[in-house]
Amino acid sequence: MLVRSSSGRRRARVTHAVIVIFLEFFAWGLLTTPMLTVLHETFPQHTFLMNGLVQGVKGFLSFLSAPLIGALSDTWGRKSFLLVTVFFTCAPIPFMRISPWWYFALISVSGIFSVTFSVIFAYVADITEEHERSTAYGLVSATFAASLVTSPAIGAYLSAHYGDSVVVLVATVIAVADIAFVFFLVPESLPDKMRLSSWGFPISWEQADPFSSLRRVGKDSTVLLICVTVFLSYLPEAGQYSSFFLYLKQVIQFSSEAIAGFIAMVGILSIIAQTLLLSVLMRTIGKKNTVLLGLGFQILQLLWYAFGSEPWMMWAAGTLAAMSSITFPAVSALVSHNAAADEQGVVQGMITGIRGLCNGLGPALYGFIFFLFNVELNDTPPVAQTQDTEKSVIPGPPFLFGACAVLIAVFVAIFIPEHRRSTDSKSCSATGSSVAAAHAQNGSSLTTPTSDPEDIEPLLQDTSM
Repeated sequence: MLVRSSSGRRRARVTHAVIVIFLEFFAWGLLTTPMLTVLHETFPQHTFLMNGLVQGVKGFLSFLSAPLIGALSDTWGRKSFLLVTVFFTCAPIPFMRISPWWYFALISVSGIFSVTFSVIFAYVADITEEHERSTAYGLVSATFAASLVTSPAIGAYLSAHYGDSVVVLVATVIAVADIAFVFFLVPESLPDKMRLSSWGFPISWEQADPFSSLRRVGKDSTVLLICVTVFLSYLPEAGQYSSFFLYLKQVIQFSSEAIAGFIAMVGILSIIAQTLLLSVLMRTIGKKNTVLLGLGFQILQLLWYAFGSEPWMMWAAGTLAAMSSITFPAVSALVSHNAAADEQGVVQGMITGIRGLCNGLGPALYGFIFFLFNVELNDTPPVAQTQDTEKSVIPGPPFLFGACAVLIAVFVAIFIPEHRRSTDSKSCSATGSSVAAAHAQNGSSLTTPTSDPEDIEPLLQDTSM
C-alpha cells in the first residue's frame, strides 16, 4: 500500500492541514522583498513581461494538473500527494540565491505540483462531517491569510538588517520543516478501504481532463452567466497577483517596509470584510446584489491603481481591494443557491476550472500589456523621465484593462437570476445528476467548498509564488 494506515497511532485532524498551509505560505511570504530584487536583477529588460510569462506558465500548468492530482489522491491517499505538492512547491526557494535562472525555471515547472490547497481541502473533507466543513475550511483560509499578513514584514526586516541571503536561508529551513512535518507527523486521512493497495492508474480521462468542466458551461444559461462573470472579473485579479508588488516597488517607489505594511493592512481589512461585512450584506441585500457590490468595489480599485501615481492613492485603493474581496465568496454562495442538489459538485467544479485557467492567462496578459505600453524597469535617467511623463496620463495600463473587463462582468451579472427557474432546474437535472455521479469518486478534484480556498483577498494569494 502506498501510504500506511495511521488509525492505530494518530488520528488526522484539521490542525495538521492548518500547520502545513501556514508553514508553506509563511516561507514564501518571507521572500516577498528578495523576490522583487532578484526579478529586477535577472530581467532588467522587459521585467513585467518576463514576470508575467513565468507566472503564466506556472498558473496554466497548475490548471492542467489539478484534476489529475486530485483524482490520484482519491485513489492512492492524500498524504503522498500532500508530500509531493509541498516538496515541489517549495523546491525553488533555495535556488533564489544559488542560481536565479534556475529559480525562475523551477518556479514555472513547479506549477505542475503547486496545488497544495486542492489536496489540503480534500484532506479536510475526509476528516470532517458536512456540518463542520465550512468552519474547517474557514480556519484553513484564515491561516493562509494570517501567514501572509505577518511574513512579508518579517522578511523585509531580515533583508534590511541581515541581507537577502539570510531571508532565503530562513525560508528554506521553514520549507524543510514543513516537508518533514508532512512526512513524519501528518497521518493519512483517506480510509484504507477507499484507497488502492497497489500501484495502478484507475482513473478515467474525464476525471483528469481539466477542460471537461469547461465544456459543460454552455448547457445551462444561469451557469453560463455566472462563469462568464467569474472569468471577466478573475482574469484581472490573477494578473494583478503576479505583478502588483513589483509595480508598487519599481513604479510607485514603495519601500520594502511599505509593501509589507500594505499587505498587512489589506489582509486584515479583507478578513474583516469576508467575515463581518459579507454576512451582513448577504442577509440584507441578497447574494446577487452582494456580488454586484463587490464588482463595483473592484472596478474602483482597478481604476485607482491605473491612474494613481502617488503612494497615498495606492493605500486608499488597497482599502477598496479589501472590500472587493467579498465578491468570490458571494459568487460561490450564489452558485450553490442556483444549482440543484445533484449539480453542486459539477457547477463548483466549473467555477474552479475557469479560475484556474485565469491563473494561467492573467499574468501573461498583464505582462504583455505592460510591455505593449513600454512600462519598463530601468534605472537610467532618460527612461525614468519618460516614465514620469507617462504617469500623469496612465501609469498602470493593465489595471485600466482590468477595470473594463470587470465593468463587462457587471453587465453580465445583472442578468443572473436571483432564484433558479424551475424549468432550468428540470432541464439540467439529468445532465447534472449523471455527471455528478460520474465524479462521485473524485472527491475534491471537481468539488470545491462553498467557501472556496481561492475566496481570499487576491493581493494576498500570490505575493511571492
